[in-house]
Amino acid sequence: MEIKNPVPPFNYDSAMKKVMLAARAWNSRDPEVVCMAYTINTEWRNRSEFISGREEVKVFLANKWENELGYKLKKELWAFTDNRIAVRFEYEWHNHQGQWFRSFGNELWEFDQYGLMEKRFASINDLAIDEKDRIL
Repeated sequence: MEIKNPVPPFNYDSAMKKVMLAARAWNSRDPEVVCMAYTINTEWRNRSEFISGREEVKVFLANKWENELGYKLKKELWAFTDNRIAVRFEYEWHNHQGQWFRSFGNELWEFDQYGLMEKRFASINDLAIDEKDRIL
């Protein structure tokens, strides 16, 4: 069985570590690496898109990073319980035309006993910004 430490039940330190590891993985922009944090049958809602399973996550992420160029992400722990973590995040990226965006929102995560994410629900807003206004 795959184990992705830290595993539930979470305390403050383990929840903080889980968030830091997630941010590091996403900033790698490597769908192969990122998708391994999720169960085989993970369920996602990303904006208005529903994604089922690790393979769909991998395809989604590959498409995301083909279009969200210069991606840089910051995540912050918002709250946690035994097997759930809530985060706020912001990231900046630009499209192929050079327009920069800051995307921000909240994610709700639920983990299995092996530390793999079973559910991820993300609410995300995008704000067009000038390159000079980047903060990440």
